[in-house]
Amino acid sequence: MGSILEEAILEVRETPLESRPRLPRIPLNKRSRSVVRSLNPMLATYLEASRDLCDTDSILFGAALAVCRIVGAKLPKAGRATRPGSTIPAWRRRIEDRIAKVRAIIGRLISFRSGNNRPRIVRTVRMSFAGTNINLSQPDITQKLTERIDDLKQRITAWGKRIRRYSERTARFSQNRLFQSDQKRLYKSLERPMSCGTGQGPDQADTVAFWRSLWSEPVDHSEGPWTQVVASQCADITPMDPVVITPDDVSEAVRRAPNWKSPGLDGLHHYWLKGFVVCHAVLARQFQEALDQRMDVGAAVVEPRNRFSSTRSLVKWLNATVGPSPPPG
Repeated sequence: MGSILEEAILEVRETPLESRPRLPRIPLNKRSRSVVRSLNPMLATYLEASRDLCDTDSILFGAALAVCRIVGAKLPKAGRATRPGSTIPAWRRRIEDRIAKVRAIIGRLISFRSGNNRPRIVRTVRMSFAGTNINLSQPDITQKLTERIDDLKQRITAWGKRIRRYSERTARFSQNRLFQSDQKRLYKSLERPMSCGTGQGPDQADTVAFWRSLWSEPVDHSEGPWTQVVASQCADITPMDPVVITPDDVSEAVRRAPNWKSPGLDGLHHYWLKGFVVCHAVLARQFQEALDQRMDVGAAVVEPRNRFSSTRSLVKWLNATVGPSPPPG
């Protein structure tokens, strides 16, 4: 079990984020829980040497991957972005072939009605009137051709509506299933494509310097008298206590989160954060360091007054472990 864990962690560290496999739902039975409990003490060694949130995320994802392999869960071979396309049902292919053949017959009937008497055209017209008492030499053949063409067009319309009803039903069914399993992917599929710039992004050092000059460096402003009035009114307001993230805050926030809701960019579900309880202390320490560094840079951080009693606030932080923290000021 230890060798599988080490191999999975090394594999995740060498794999780009977008190429990670999608972690499947595992059955919540005794074997799965026992495997997760057995890997918990093994993770302590890796988490103690974790450098930052990115490394911690790789360790947790590797541990989840190891559990899936131990319990025999089915993993996709390719990355998360590559999914096999859905196959077209056989009955739909038959209807589409039937529509194509009928359209060809309609074209030849129209050609015969226009005066084209080639043997191939005449043979097709006779086949279309097979089983009827219609002769091509009778005087009202033009009217019979028009009625036959209209009948074939109505058949094409009925077949097309059948395919359209199936497509709409399949789309609704797929969206309902996707809403239950991965809401993020559903909303992303419903978004309209937006054109964005393809040029080179701004330099990171210039961006940090720009915002530091706005937030961190003291500037003397000549304010009006209204600022003194506001300052006197706010003098009795108690300032907000410093935000201190503890392991209990992480445990409480993760406990209330759904197990298999759509994960963030790292692809790690909340179930694994609940199972690997040994990571809560490390996550609390690293999130506190990231928060302190962001405050040093001068970013405006707004958190609930009673720490992380709001589940969504901390879970969003737990899912945002992809990007590196900004450098200290």
